[in-house]
Amino acid sequence: MTGEPMDYSKLFRLDGRHAVVIGAGSGIGRASALALSAHGARVTCADRDLAAAQETAAHGAAAGGGMTAYALDVLDDAAVERAAGELDPVDVLVFTAATNVRKRILDYTADEFDRVVSLNLRASFQLVRAFGRGMAERGRGSIIGFSSIRGTTVEPGQSVYAATKAGLVQLLRTAAAELGPSGVRANAIAPGVVETPLTAQIKSNQAWYDAYAQKGALGRWAQPEELAGAVVYLASDAASFVTGSVLAVDGGWTAVDGRFEPPN
Repeated sequence: MTGEPMDYSKLFRLDGRHAVVIGAGSGIGRASALALSAHGARVTCADRDLAAAQETAAHGAAAGGGMTAYALDVLDDAAVERAAGELDPVDVLVFTAATNVRKRILDYTADEFDRVVSLNLRASFQLVRAFGRGMAERGRGSIIGFSSIRGTTVEPGQSVYAATKAGLVQLLRTAAAELGPSGVRANAIAPGVVETPLTAQIKSNQAWYDAYAQKGALGRWAQPEELAGAVVYLASDAASFVTGSVLAVDGGWTAVDGRFEPPN
């Protein structure tokens, strides 16, 4: 910030900025990419599924936004480094890619553990390093990673997923501390239950789906589009003094203590 009078009408505008959204082919990533584009950013839609990324970019282009697709497998360290170089300069990095194996600890295999940790935490570490370096050199940037309510609240069968989401928060907080002096902000968004491909298993079980809906204060699941506002906020000058934070977008899940409604 320069100290000049704030033009509040442009507080959320992202004109002239380049945003890279990892996982833009579907769900929260797609909604985030479209929202950033709608607020003026030039958006690179990165996804392992190039066709899905191209579909997102086409949606954005139809709405008048500047969006391009980019194939990226975040489990490939060399590909991540190459992307950081090819896409530079990047002002906003958003990453949403994640996986989950719903098993109790005693049933988990080492291979399943490695698979969840590799995508949810190790790949996030590589993305922060690769893209954060260029941001620090230029003296500006916003890094936005997706944690989860499972970073603070757990249930049986969520051990490794929850551990990675808690670990991601601490990774981003440390990035905020280390990169802050260079003008780079790093924050996490912690969604509640959102209707995405990752939660298809739950949605297919009506009793499970309904129980989750009633856990939050709003009594329903979120749609991916309802996470997009938080992304635009953290990417924009509206959040110029926000770093090292975890923004809960969970419909009140973490505020409500259990599902039981006591009698009056």
